[in-house]
Amino acid sequence: MDTLKKLKQFYWPFRNYFLWSLFALIFVTAITLIYPMILQVTIDDVVRDEKYNLIPYISALFLGLMIIKGFATYFHQYLGDLFGIRSVYSLRDELYKKLQRLPFTYYDNAKTGDLMSRLTADVEGFRFFLSVGFSEVIRITLLILISLSLMFYYSVPLAIVTMVAMPFLAVVVYKFDKQVHPAFRKIRKSFGKMNTRVQENISGMNTVKSLSREDFEIGRFLKRSEDYRGKYIDTANIWAKYFPLMEFIGNVCVVALLAYGGYMVINENLMLGELVAFFSLVWYILGPLMNLGFVINLFSQAKASGERLLEILESSEDIREKHDPVVKDRLSGHVTFENVTLTYQKDDDSALKQISFDAPPGKTIGLIGSTGSGKTSITQLITRFYEPEEGKVLIDGEPVQNYGLKTLRKNIGFVLQEAFLFSTSIKENIAYGNPDATLEDVKQAAKRAQAHDFIMEMPEGYDTLLGERGMGLSGGQKQRIAIARALLVDPAILILDDATSAVDMETEFQIQKALKEVMKGRTTFIIAHRISSLKHADEILVLEDGWVKERGVHNELLENGGPYQRIYDIQYQDKEIIMNTSHIS
Repeated sequence: MDTLKKLKQFYWPFRNYFLWSLFALIFVTAITLIYPMILQVTIDDVVRDEKYNLIPYISALFLGLMIIKGFATYFHQYLGDLFGIRSVYSLRDELYKKLQRLPFTYYDNAKTGDLMSRLTADVEGFRFFLSVGFSEVIRITLLILISLSLMFYYSVPLAIVTMVAMPFLAVVVYKFDKQVHPAFRKIRKSFGKMNTRVQENISGMNTVKSLSREDFEIGRFLKRSEDYRGKYIDTANIWAKYFPLMEFIGNVCVVALLAYGGYMVINENLMLGELVAFFSLVWYILGPLMNLGFVINLFSQAKASGERLLEILESSEDIREKHDPVVKDRLSGHVTFENVTLTYQKDDDSALKQISFDAPPGKTIGLIGSTGSGKTSITQLITRFYEPEEGKVLIDGEPVQNYGLKTLRKNIGFVLQEAFLFSTSIKENIAYGNPDATLEDVKQAAKRAQAHDFIMEMPEGYDTLLGERGMGLSGGQKQRIAIARALLVDPAILILDDATSAVDMETEFQIQKALKEVMKGRTTFIIAHRISSLKHADEILVLEDGWVKERGVHNELLENGGPYQRIYDIQYQDKEIIMNTSHIS
């Protein structure tokens, strides 16, 4: 019950659907339990006393009650499904919005498959309980308690099995199956599209956050979610339409059974009223009892699903904006680190230790060092993906915490080491951070990133649709598209996280040549393993184990005889070996 109370905000606004569904259920149950009583009185008192002229009227009454019950059952099932679907629609949207707000510290430990399961299977499990579980518990309780009371009143247990309605029921089930299977296929298809939207968003969270496209992603997801909701409501309509008809056929069978029993009563072989009444009451108890295990299992699954969903909803949002953040259209891009220390997880070694440097607007800072030395950590603090444990990160003299997240990240162009592309057109991928850009703007950015030529060689040029995560493109092609995307944002700060690692030396040279012009007037951070990618930087920071071991320009660092020269010697020694081997060959 604690889980249901914590999730109350999502289903309570739609309580009217549940209350009306419950009212319809009580109405259905009341009519159901009236049947044995009316039948027993009618048969034993009216028929036995030979008041046969009342039978047509009583038959008409039965028929009217069954029709009314059919409509009531329809509204009960349909409104119950609406209650669950609308509640979960609200819950799913809030979960998705929460995922957009959660910091990178959450995704460092989260598993994509587990998150997908929570947003799909767990949400669906909770929905099914809302739609069926609540009302099923009430229905079972009412049927068992009242049926037991009536059976004790009559004092004798009876049970009769009939197969009269089976052929008719089989026809209805067949027609139902023909309609419900295509409906479920549509649901699964819509569900798969929604899952794809979620999976891509989670996998590309770096790109989404670095380009401040959270609202855009929420909008795209809402469209998929609304389509899924509509498909489910259509299917609920089919279920609500056919199940009352199935029950109607069963009740017609009961009427036929009464006619046969009436014949036996006329011949004084047994009391037909008691036979029919107890026949109904026995099944009113056995049916719910057989269904009780299903309801208990449903409740257990809903409880477990609710707990897993609450783990997401109650996760801490460490990266939050101030109530009155600094909002600007354009930053100058002056980046300053003052004794910054960063620790990703408690009790772990610090990723950065007392880092200090100053990067005035228009300057290029090179970051080099072994894997895990802290290069990427510096850039992730600039974009405020993480919070420093100690020290300050300033942009234009203002702590990054004081800026609105959109102001901060709209002024930063981020090209990751592993370029993430969405399964849409090349044009939309490049324009992702600047959706208002014209096709000409997109082409100019692609030309600067040396991507225009290979794009034009594709069948549909910039309208070419990409596979999931850019499938169909080489690593170098994906990186050049990612570079074009960052350039189109026109950022004050440009971060290239080993952005040319997947391209050949000739392409890297062409990109570097193009980037020299693009870097003018921008503060640029280049993370690279190749010295050739950053030797022209205004300042190079050499990192080891989170410390800045050396700093300076390329020529100065070569003269120091420190870590930078060792990296240089290794890289150029490898080149000499390759050249000598090629010469010998």
